[in-house]
Amino acid sequence: MAWYSQTWTWFDGEWREGNPGIMGPRTHAAWQASCVFDGSRYFDGVSPDLDRHAARVNRSAVALGLKATVSAEEIVAKTAEGVKKFGSGTALYIKPMYWAEADGPSTIIGDPESTQFALCLFEAPMGDPGKGFSVTKGAYRRPTLENAPTDAKAGCLYPNNARILREAKARGFDNALVLDMLGNVAETGTSNIFLAKDGVVKTPVVNGTFLNGITRQRTIGLLRGAGVPVEETTLGYADFEQADEIFSSGNYSKVMPIYKIDDRELQPGPMFRKARELYMDFAHSKSA
Repeated sequence: MAWYSQTWTWFDGEWREGNPGIMGPRTHAAWQASCVFDGSRYFDGVSPDLDRHAARVNRSAVALGLKATVSAEEIVAKTAEGVKKFGSGTALYIKPMYWAEADGPSTIIGDPESTQFALCLFEAPMGDPGKGFSVTKGAYRRPTLENAPTDAKAGCLYPNNARILREAKARGFDNALVLDMLGNVAETGTSNIFLAKDGVVKTPVVNGTFLNGITRQRTIGLLRGAGVPVEETTLGYADFEQADEIFSSGNYSKVMPIYKIDDRELQPGPMFRKARELYMDFAHSKSA
C-alpha cells in the first residue's frame, strides 16, 4: 500500500499517477539539493493566489541558479487541468517544482540548462481551525542570506525545519517559534506567525531570514483593509509569551490559532477569527 495520498504529477509532457521516479542517482538535485518548489491550495472549488505562487516558484528557481522554463500562466492552466483528475470536493496541495538534472562547471554547481520542471498535485485535507496547535521556543535558528538561500523556497532549507519540529515534538509540542540569528522571532517551523496585544496585530518584520509568505501578505492586507492595525516589527519570544492571542498564516492550513505556548493556555480570539474570516471570504471570492 502506498504511503502517499492520491497524487498526479505533470512531468516531461504527460500526467503520471502515483509517485513516479523522476530523479536518478546522478541527478544533481538528488545529491546536491538544487531544487525549489512552491505550494498552493485547491479547496471548495477555489485556489486563492495560485498565480502568485506560480510566479514565486519561478523567482525561486532563478535565485537558486536554475532556469524558469514554464510561465506562471502555464502553471495555472496546467493546474486547472490536473484538478479535474480528482474527485469533486477533494482538497489538494499544488506543488510546482524545478531542479537541476546535470552538473554544471563543477559537481557542486547545477547546470541551469538542465533544469527540469514538474507540477505535483496531491490530496491533502485542510487544517481544522477548531484544533490549532501548541508551540515552544525552537532549539535551532533560521539562517540568513549570507549562509543559505533564504530568498528562495528551496528544498535545502527544510531539513533545518524538520529538526526544529522533531525537537519540539519530543518535548510534547506541535511546533516551535523559530528565532533568527539575532534572537528575534522569525516564524514557526512551518508558517508565518502573528500575535495580538491590546487590539493591535503584530508580526515579525521581513528581514531576509524567512519567506514573506503569500498568505502572510494577504492576511496583513485584508486586516488593514478592515481597519485592524497591523505592525510589522521586531518581536522577541517574550512578546509572544505575553500576547493576548497568537495565530499563524501559511499555505497549507491558511490561518490557524495557537492554543498553547509552553505551559500557558490560549484561546482563539477576535483577531484570529477576524483574520480567518477575512481570508476565507477572500478565498471564495472571484478576486482570489
